[in-house]
Amino acid sequence: MKYPLVALLLIAAAPAPAPNPDPAALRASVTTLVGFGTRHTLSTTTDPKRGIGAARRWVAGRFEEIGAACGHCLAIETVGATMSGPRAPAGVRIEDVVAVQKGTGDPDRVVIVQAHIDSRVNDVMDATTDAPGANDDASGVALVIEAARLLSKEKFPATIVYAALSGEEQGLWGGKLLADTAKARGWKVAAVLNNDIVGNTHGIGGEHVDHVVRVFSEGIEGSADPAGIKQQRAIGGEDDSPSRALAKAIVAVAAEHKAIGLDVIAVRRPDRFQRGGDHIPFLEAGYPAVRFTEATENYDRQHQLVRTDHGRLYGDTVAFVDFPYLAKVTALNVATARRLASAPAAPTGVTINGALADDTRVAWAAVPGASGYRVRWRRADGFAWTEQRDVPASATSLDLVGVNIDDHLFGVAALNGGAESLVTFAGVPPRPAPGAVK
Repeated sequence: MKYPLVALLLIAAAPAPAPNPDPAALRASVTTLVGFGTRHTLSTTTDPKRGIGAARRWVAGRFEEIGAACGHCLAIETVGATMSGPRAPAGVRIEDVVAVQKGTGDPDRVVIVQAHIDSRVNDVMDATTDAPGANDDASGVALVIEAARLLSKEKFPATIVYAALSGEEQGLWGGKLLADTAKARGWKVAAVLNNDIVGNTHGIGGEHVDHVVRVFSEGIEGSADPAGIKQQRAIGGEDDSPSRALAKAIVAVAAEHKAIGLDVIAVRRPDRFQRGGDHIPFLEAGYPAVRFTEATENYDRQHQLVRTDHGRLYGDTVAFVDFPYLAKVTALNVATARRLASAPAAPTGVTINGALADDTRVAWAAVPGASGYRVRWRRADGFAWTEQRDVPASATSLDLVGVNIDDHLFGVAALNGGAESLVTFAGVPPRPAPGAVK
């Protein structure tokens, strides 16, 4: 189907105002979590005031309070399984505290906002020494709680899941547990926003950065088989995996909500070198997932005993968390989750045709609930979408006259008013039989 070269404009709602998280509430959550002494995965689960058990019960209680305030819009549960490995050779029960805000239109489509609740010191097997974990990762858990408080005041077509995960330091077990749960329950996971170390602004080298956050995403899909990897490379899709599309969406949300005051560095790899987080099991399961991490890290304040050594302070304590900065990262999570939970599902079956021609036809399968579609393209030597054309809900294809298939990359997003889904990268139809086209 052809449309005028001038973009067709859909009537779109004005963007929602930038979220306004409460730094005082974030501080209170971090302070409370630190007050449990240690949240090591192998620490006590029965002490009412100390250890990971008490911390998990407190988070569940906060979810209950938030749910009560929104007319019991949150279903709170604890998902658990026993796991073992080098860092828990005798086995340990891993429990994730989960609050589910069920969608009103497409409840099987799920956006997850998560962080890990466990903490540690230098010795990963030390389950008794105080391990405050204020930034790693009470900051992330405080963010999840505050996101639940803010987003529970609204209703969305898709489901939002808020999760505090256990066992990250022992082997990313809480992430695997929730990813397995998503598979077992048939969740159509649209996005996983993993927040790990998101509250510090003073780096190990003395730099101070309070206006930037890093977002890590994979390019070549970790869940792809050899044929899928070969196809992704053949069509030039290394920078347009679902997780990379999610990272680009976060960049766009930050640009749209300039009042948040946060720039995004979209780092083009799954995580920092020789390190990992709870988004990795979701990538391995084939879900779009990214990791939020502060722009500058201080390694004296990660996995360290609280101490002073030759005048140098070590330890992950509340004193080193920048709560106005944490509020910014929270706001970006909230704005991203709001957009994706409001949007339709990302299109499927997106293909391009135009070999041996100067025009390109982009086609896709209709998306239930979409009010229209946004066809995007860019030059093949770029990574950010530069051109777009909006078409009505009745369209399932668009002819781009004079846009050469070999010189550009293409994708399609579904729209619902002002909300846009992730962009699905356009592949190519099956190759013609030998001899049909040379």
